[in-house]
Amino acid sequence: MASVIAASPTASSTLADRIDLLAQVTVHSGLGLRAGQELLITAPIDALPLVRRVTEHAYKAGASLVTTMYVDDEATLARYRFAEDASFDHAATWLHDGIATAYRSGAARLGITGADPSLLGQQDPVKVSRANVAASKASRPALELITRHEINWCIVASATPAWARVVFPGEPEEIAVQKLWDAILASSRLDNPDPVAAWKQHSANLQQRAALLNEKRYAALRYTGPGTDLEIGLADGHLWMGGGTVALNGIPCLPNIPTEEVFTTPHRERASGTVRSTKPLSYQGTLIEEITVRFEGGRIVEARARTGQEVLERMLATDEGAGRLGEVALVPHSSPISASGLLFSNTLFDENAACHIAMGQAYSTCVQDGDTLSPEELAARGANESLIHVDWMIGSGTLDIDGVTASGEREPVMRAGEWA
Repeated sequence: MASVIAASPTASSTLADRIDLLAQVTVHSGLGLRAGQELLITAPIDALPLVRRVTEHAYKAGASLVTTMYVDDEATLARYRFAEDASFDHAATWLHDGIATAYRSGAARLGITGADPSLLGQQDPVKVSRANVAASKASRPALELITRHEINWCIVASATPAWARVVFPGEPEEIAVQKLWDAILASSRLDNPDPVAAWKQHSANLQQRAALLNEKRYAALRYTGPGTDLEIGLADGHLWMGGGTVALNGIPCLPNIPTEEVFTTPHRERASGTVRSTKPLSYQGTLIEEITVRFEGGRIVEARARTGQEVLERMLATDEGAGRLGEVALVPHSSPISASGLLFSNTLFDENAACHIAMGQAYSTCVQDGDTLSPEELAARGANESLIHVDWMIGSGTLDIDGVTASGEREPVMRAGEWA
């Protein structure tokens, strides 16, 4: 069984070589896949080249079985064009139950992202919202296993023609796809002479930053910048995390490739003030631009957007927890993804370009002993519960963040978007 990555990028490396290297890094560094472990992959059908290489290296690492579920854009659109109205309140619960069973049996999970961000942009937003709610309810048992980090999991990206057209409009398709692959691989540290060592060092740096914040035990964070004056209280017994983690099955993994954030759980009732987005949010096929929201007692009481207002309102009305915070994350403005100047319209990348907040579900792993607490105990600590978890970007080169101590003193955490 292979356990060492044999390739490293060179000036003469072909795209196929670099995709193969991404597959190796995904299996060994991202998933930490163990011999005898099953692997479940979800991917857009256009990600086939990466899926095949991941499958190959997973079996070389000793995987007992690799199963891939593909998503096809044309099949997705066919539902919106031809399905009966009642279809949009239905999800394949049997399939999601099977996925949860696989995770409980020890399978690892790999999500390959790359779907067309604008796929549902021209569809009925009411139907899109209903389908999303139904899918969220059906997938909750499996999602809870992931948010509690009970299994080793990872999300990586594959360039696809549809996604490339959104990121590089006006470019010929072949050039757009090549440019998107270049951006993905650079952001994923694949252009490093030793990508595994680069990820190990980067992960250690993020973990050190999280450890420093955990030592501070701030009661709240204060954000100030253009259009932003916001204080977010942190959950009781919150934990900062970043970089790699060790899943509850004992396997180290890197949940996101790429990642630039350190993050924690806010208190669901302790956000107050106003915050303005600094990058558009791509959500369910709609680009929501220039979001401004006002919090009172932890809940959004006013929300405006220059575009996508209806979709924003529907998102926040998903359930009781959708209008409250589930995550706060700190990312320096100088992150490689921010420096690229690209809007990926993909959360895996855009959330790692700027400080961000997430509406909805909190991560129990960002609460002390969170994996042993009941939902009621987590709620008592301040952790939010919701069917959604939607990240949107509020960081920039003009954002200042202070840590607020239990006694009310303020200390600089970030200045002009960089670590203080």
